[in-house]
Amino acid sequence: MTETPSPPRTPSPAEPWTGDPVRVGLVGAGPWARTMHARMLAAGPETELAAVWARRPEAAAETAAPYGARVAASFDELLGTCEALAFAVPPAVQAVLAPRAARAGRALLLEKPLGPDLASARELAGAIAGAGVVSQLVLSKRYHPATREFLARARQSKVAGARSLYVHGAFLGGEMATGWRLEHGALLDLGPHLLDLLDLAVGPIASVRGTGDPRRWIELTCEHENGAVSQASLSGSIRVARTRTRIELYGEEHELVYDAAELDLEEGWPVLRREFAGAVRGRRAPDPDAARGLRLQELLEQVGRTAA
Repeated sequence: MTETPSPPRTPSPAEPWTGDPVRVGLVGAGPWARTMHARMLAAGPETELAAVWARRPEAAAETAAPYGARVAASFDELLGTCEALAFAVPPAVQAVLAPRAARAGRALLLEKPLGPDLASARELAGAIAGAGVVSQLVLSKRYHPATREFLARARQSKVAGARSLYVHGAFLGGEMATGWRLEHGALLDLGPHLLDLLDLAVGPIASVRGTGDPRRWIELTCEHENGAVSQASLSGSIRVARTRTRIELYGEEHELVYDAAELDLEEGWPVLRREFAGAVRGRRAPDPDAARGLRLQELLEQVGRTAA
């Protein structure tokens, strides 16, 4: 009997990267594109920020200049310049442009949610599956070592119930109070993070319902396939001293707590960069990918129906 060979291992961020850098084009030039995507991709050595395209050429130039990246005059020009694309744009824009990139054979680094609604998310995930291209989802906390340690411990625990929250005041004003966030509220922006972690830490979510206003405060109740029940509180419109992301798992054995208040997200970016480049170079299966993003969007759709 012939054993199926294991896929090549992606080197950890501490190990030398021996391959060519992945040439990545950045779609978008807003606050998140400038402060995370461009800086993370340009840091290498696994990736190279090759070009930037945005609706406003002056914003694209401002984002590209610190890293010597070129400014693409059009989205089509960006496609012709790069082997992979990173998206840092509103969900409705990503849902329109990313399928074009997938059909052009480009690997995709995607933001959550995949789209503004379930139909657009399905279209994007279908385009990626049909083209057979690599996709990876920027669920930022997933790449932090502390999160991975928490999830590993959770998988060894029998959880009966969980409480969680993700709250901040960024939607009250400032650069992150963008149009789509103010329109859809915390459910689309913060919801994917908590639902993803609860689904992994407690067990697959069978159903979820919501109550409240996503633009102010919304409560989610999840019923998991293993019989456990979890709750999640979400808001981007309250005055707090700092962002709070916390998950408490309860069971017969012990209590397990994940608190991201003291985490430095900078520790996760090298992991994200290395794993995306490794997936593009065929060294690993990407996780989380667009299929995971679609799963989360299906859960968000359930919440939207019940909350409405």
